[in-house]
Formats: sequence, C-alpha cells, structure tokens
Amino acid sequence: MSRPNGPGTGEGGNLGSTVRIGLLKAMMLSRTLERACCELNPRWFPAEGEEGVIAGAFFGLRSDDTMAPHYRGPFLAYALRGANLSRLVGQALGKANGYARGRALGFTGPAAMGIVPWVAGDLGTTIGVATGCALGFSYEGSDRVTVCSFGDGTTNRGDFHEALNLASVWKLPIVYVCQHNQYSISLHASEVLPIEHLSIRAGSYGMPGLTVDGNDVFAVHTAVRDAVARARNGDGPTLIEARSYRLGGHWASDPGGYRLPEVQEAWRDKDPIPRAISEMVDAGDLTQHEIDAMWDEVRHAVDEAIAIAKACPDARIEDIGSDEVFAEVPDGTSAHLGARSGSWRA
Repeated sequence: MSRPNGPGTGEGGNLGSTVRIGLLKAMMLSRTLERACCELNPRWFPAEGEEGVIAGAFFGLRSDDTMAPHYRGPFLAYALRGANLSRLVGQALGKANGYARGRALGFTGPAAMGIVPWVAGDLGTTIGVATGCALGFSYEGSDRVTVCSFGDGTTNRGDFHEALNLASVWKLPIVYVCQHNQYSISLHASEVLPIEHLSIRAGSYGMPGLTVDGNDVFAVHTAVRDAVARARNGDGPTLIEARSYRLGGHWASDPGGYRLPEVQEAWRDKDPIPRAISEMVDAGDLTQHEIDAMWDEVRHAVDEAIAIAKACPDARIEDIGSDEVFAEVPDGTSAHLGARSGSWRA
C-alpha cells in the first residue's frame, strides 16, 4: 500500500483535494489497523472515533520534524513515517519482528524515524521529551518542529505545566495537541477538570490556545498546520485542544458500562470518517467507487500485515535485549559489593 502521507500543506490557503484525500486515507488506515490490533490484543487501547485528531495532527509534517503521538492510536503516526505495518502489528502481538522486539509498551515508536518513544508506563512522559527535542532544534538554529499529542487527563500532570511554561518562555518550536476524548480511563473529564475548555490554560503560559472540533479532520489539520508554521517561524508554541469522543473502552476488553448509551450513540453519529467522506463526495473530491477502492486497499494491506506478523516467532529472551539492560558480571564478583573479599560488614 502506498504511504498515506503527503508533503506539508504550506502556510495558509484552503486544503487542496490531494491533502483532503490523504487525510481521509490516513483515517481509514488508522481505523482498520487499530481495530485489528484490538481484536488481536484485548489490552490494546481503541482509538475509534479519534482518527480525526490523529490524522489531522501528524499528516504532512516534514521528514526531519519530530512526532510524539499519544498512546491511543499512535500507529498511524508511525505509518506516516513509513513504518512497516507487519512490524506494527507484531508489536501488538508481542512478536520478535515488532519495533519494540516483544518488550513492554507495544505502542512505542521507532526513534530512528524521528518519533519520541514511550519509555515509561505512566502517561505524559513524552511531553517533557518532546519539549526537549524542540529545545534541541532551537539550539541548532534550525526550523524543525515537534508535534506532541496527549489525552485530556494528562494535562493534570505537573510536568505538562512545566513543559508548556518552559516552551513559552524560550519560544520553543513545538505544537501541543490535546486529544480530548472526554475520559481518563473511566472518569469523565467533568470529574477531574474544573474548566470546560483546556485551551484556556494556554493564556497562563502566554501562548496561543484554541479549541477545534476533533471530529473534523480538516479543521484539526488546518489548526495544526498554522501552528507548525508559527513555530517554524520562531514564534513559539501553541496549545490546541481537539475535542472528540472515545467510542471504545479504555482498552479493547473494557465494556464501558460507566457511559450513557445515548451519549455514545450521539457521538457515533459524529464519526469523523463518514463525516469527511460526505463532505468530499459533496465537493466532488471523490466518487463512492473511489472511496470503496480506498477501503479495499487499506484492508488488504492490514490483512497482509496481520498474516506476516502472526507467522513471526514470539519474542525470546535473546530478542528482548536483556544484554542491553544488565551488565555481564565476571565470575567471583558481586554486582553490588565488587570483588568478594570476606564479609561485607565493616
């Protein structure tokens, strides 16, 4: 399958049909790939309904920019960088062929592709690293940019505030995108946030903040595109709140009984993919036949990736890199006490 990425969309102007088609194809890939991962791994984190935020935020970045995607739906960002689909599926299955080589945090990304990897089990740690990448770009004197996404619950972490404050003071080239799906596991945002719109926090840091419809991929992409252009121009960071809804559970096997069915169905009617398709058909960008062909291409690519990943061996001890974590201890030596020379007591 051809990569669903495309060139940067430039600074200003309406989105052209090529970009709009690319964004739609990216959402199609995200939904198909993430659904497959959820079927294969009950502990996977569904991204259904949030594809507009993911595609809108990471589509069209330059190859030398850095991505730091949220843990929910990050495989699309990796695919936009050219990551192999079978290796991504392998990560969800704990296979040796995955970029994570069977280690924990199967949603981590390949750093060699300019992606901030997940190195801790708690959420939000990528925000600090992504801000550090932007600091590095500032030291370089380059016009490279970092785009970092995270959930609404993550904005209550202390290092979220520290990172945004630092980025604003030093005018770092970074765009912060809140993938606001309204839930922190089973807690609704209203239970943990004293404000309705997270974007107003930007004013406290002296940076622009805006709220966009996260189910309108074209609105998200336009907002991120403009913020990236601002950062590239040396004008500092932006906080974008893209409001959406998590249609699935926190993880694939979560029945989500803590949500009202009528609210969930109302949001299902706002699904970003049918919405984009309807708009594009009306605009004459695509015919229904072309849309069906795009779905077929994406499904074939994901089916092929699954078959390859399933055929790969599970990760073994020698695959997971224990030699990269623990030092070899010579015979007769204690890793804690040094050379053995009698009792350790003084």
